[in-house]
Amino acid sequence: MTAGGAADFVPEGADLDRLAAAAAGCRGCELYRDATQTVFGDGPPDARVVLVGEQPGDVEDRRGEPFTGPAGRLLDRALDDAGLDRAACYLTNAVKHFRFTAGEHKPRLHKKPGVAHVTACRPWLTAELAALRPEVAVALGATAVRALLGPRYRVTADRGRLLPYERDRPRHAVISTHPSAVLRARDDARDEAYRGLVEDLRVVADALRGNG
Repeated sequence: MTAGGAADFVPEGADLDRLAAAAAGCRGCELYRDATQTVFGDGPPDARVVLVGEQPGDVEDRRGEPFTGPAGRLLDRALDDAGLDRAACYLTNAVKHFRFTAGEHKPRLHKKPGVAHVTACRPWLTAELAALRPEVAVALGATAVRALLGPRYRVTADRGRLLPYERDRPRHAVISTHPSAVLRARDDARDEAYRGLVEDLRVVADALRGNG
């Protein structure tokens, strides 16, 4: 990793287009060596909601877009059920390169990014939030919680509440599970896990309507 992580590559005061272009050449940690490409955030520059996941998966790494695999399709459905317009949201990840394990002739399997990767990549997330200035940021899963809010918050203890965001904008944060956790749930628990995700996203929808 470079001494400053991604900070060495983030252009100051850049808009989303310039940030995305710069992120394509990021060498802030070693993950770029094996990943197909940087997977930057995607969504309108006037988005009121930013959803932050962990890292791109195998499909996202190949396509270069966040939340386009199975977890992304489930998230699309959950956003719709919660009354949120997917096209009006900005989606990104705490870590912009896919970390995986793979042997010869074996599929690439997700490997959770380490704290050092989250720390190295956080300047990109900070720059995205500065460019967007959204009203609510949604942390999907533990890695996103750490990147957005630090180690004091936990998914199980703090999910589904409108939390103050202490760095100016966004004004609030909401914690939920990552949609991939819903997909991994046991068959007899998956419906309940999905309902929990939708309920958390409804907190966001209520906040946007001024009911939070």
